[in-house]
Amino acid sequence: MNERKPKRPWLPTLLILLGGVLLFVLNLVVGSVGIPLSEFWDVIMGSGDETYRTIILEYRLPQAITALLAGIGLSISGLLMQTLFRNPLADPSILGISSGASLGVAIVVLLTGKLSGMAVSAMPGWSTIGVTIAAFAGAFLVLLLILALSSRLKSMVSLILVGIMIAYIAGSVTDVLKFFSQKEDVHTFVIWGFGSFSNVGKAQLLYLANTIAVGTIMAFLLSKSLNLLLLGDRYAENLGLNIRHASLLTILVSGFLMAVITAFCGPIAFIGLAVPHLARFTYHTSNHFVLTPATAVIGMDLALLCNLIARLPGFDGNLPINSVTALIGAPIVIYVIFHRQKVLSK
Repeated sequence: MNERKPKRPWLPTLLILLGGVLLFVLNLVVGSVGIPLSEFWDVIMGSGDETYRTIILEYRLPQAITALLAGIGLSISGLLMQTLFRNPLADPSILGISSGASLGVAIVVLLTGKLSGMAVSAMPGWSTIGVTIAAFAGAFLVLLLILALSSRLKSMVSLILVGIMIAYIAGSVTDVLKFFSQKEDVHTFVIWGFGSFSNVGKAQLLYLANTIAVGTIMAFLLSKSLNLLLLGDRYAENLGLNIRHASLLTILVSGFLMAVITAFCGPIAFIGLAVPHLARFTYHTSNHFVLTPATAVIGMDLALLCNLIARLPGFDGNLPINSVTALIGAPIVIYVIFHRQKVLSK
């Protein structure tokens, strides 16, 4: 692997970290209600106006932390999938896990509402806790199914095709449920599908942070195996790597991160696809001991940027986060693909 190291490897890291701090602060002060920096500083120091304290500590801080954690988890999940399948267009949803989460939510929101004759969105608690549990259950069941099938499939291409077929099946069942459901429940389901970083309260934030931390640590511990996988299966086996075991662990970690984030935030597109390319482009390396932490930090920055844009003043409420991630992520992927083609043609 020909790698061109940046002349000052510490410079992009410093810029990325400073950018993350700046974006995090902007997420706390910018929104439909602008907060002066002096008031923001007073709130941080434990004083300040009570209204500003409520806005920052009760609403914007949990949302910013959620965006930060989701960006880390989705980006690392995408990196694992791209490395495992050696496919630059692979993303965390490639195995149908997000479709499983959508089916779980559809069963709870659409089917329950149809059977009970009452819109689930009107049931106390179900709009948050019930949806989160249903999404995680659906995603995790699909993950278990993928893990079970992967032991019988010898080709990674076959596993991708199976994942795509599972996504089609889950999508078909979801469409049938939407057709027969009440319009209020369909509206609730569609809103969930837009994705949001504002659904995680302070009580749930600790659970999300712990699970993302566990998944991130597990991904970093897989760095050596992922580096060997890039060399090809035969060479990796000659170096002592158990291909089957490493592949299963990679799918498990990536799927776990995807399931958790989808459960709490809904399906978030393009972050997991675009950020690994940005990390490779920035650090000019395929070494996962560098790529994994770099991907995590860049993913954090991109998610904070998307959340900031979605909450800019002038919009009537928050924009759907998926519309923002697509507008930013798609051009990034297109640029990286053309840049990569230009480099390879030299």
